[in-house]
Amino acid sequence: MTLRFTLRQLEYFVAVGEEGSIAKASERVNVSSPSISAAVTQLEDEFDIPLFVRKHAHGLTLTQAGRQFMVQAQRVLHEADAMYKLATKISGNVQGPLRVGCLLTFAQMLVPGLRRAFEEQFPLVQVKQYELDQLDIFDRLRQAEIDLALTYDLDIPSDFKFVPLFELPPFAMMNETHSLAHLSAVSIDELQEYPMVMLNLPHSVDYFLSFFTAIGVEPNIMERTRDMAVLRSLVANGFGYSIANLRPLNDLSPDGRPLKFIPLTGPVRSLNIGIVMIDGADHTLTVDAFVQHCRTYVQTSEIVGANSKRNS
Repeated sequence: MTLRFTLRQLEYFVAVGEEGSIAKASERVNVSSPSISAAVTQLEDEFDIPLFVRKHAHGLTLTQAGRQFMVQAQRVLHEADAMYKLATKISGNVQGPLRVGCLLTFAQMLVPGLRRAFEEQFPLVQVKQYELDQLDIFDRLRQAEIDLALTYDLDIPSDFKFVPLFELPPFAMMNETHSLAHLSAVSIDELQEYPMVMLNLPHSVDYFLSFFTAIGVEPNIMERTRDMAVLRSLVANGFGYSIANLRPLNDLSPDGRPLKFIPLTGPVRSLNIGIVMIDGADHTLTVDAFVQHCRTYVQTSEIVGANSKRNS
């Protein structure tokens, strides 16, 4: 019997079934919506069975047959993943798929170069990357939708393993005409009365607010955004200062305006960027190779400017 469907089509089908829409599935697997839709249609044509009920205003709902196919497709994908891991173990080669998540606040500054160097060293590995927030990273790891992720050491669950790569102390970011821009260091007490632009992401918000709580004050939050590039542009255009840990390689916002980066003093803790995974995941050759590659890469590459301290 010749199979006329692929594991990729099954992956897209499962993503649509779990997300309930092609658009959300497209975001999840980093593939265009037409490609997702075509894969589902091809599966339905192959088996001559409707897998979804299309509801214009409410997305897609699995049919009774679709629910049964979903269970089997998840089983097939799990077994395929196990076969890749077994082949890697038997051959001793670093090979097969590797699904890497990354916190979206620094994905653009870290992942492309790190991934390119890894794929050049291990050409038999097929890397897929996912830009996520912290809660999504934890959920995807638990559901085995990603193998590991690059993120901060913020509220890491006890059943996860975190491998630190380098440390990032916090700093205040402001435009060059800000009243405090001339200082060589600044405290939270000095900042708290000025308008602030907050990076509005899960866990990150609690981390930044803890600086103010520690001295019994509240920040004067005037703007919120989930996008680090938008945050830098808002700050550079005078909408307020912000606090961050990741400093770009130049002192310009995305729209070309200058920024000032001033170290924070007082009761503020640094963050570590590192790799998080389900405990025991690094027992596979491919995952272990990626972890070791990351350790070497951050020691030899300039990725976040002079405001970082590398972990050995």
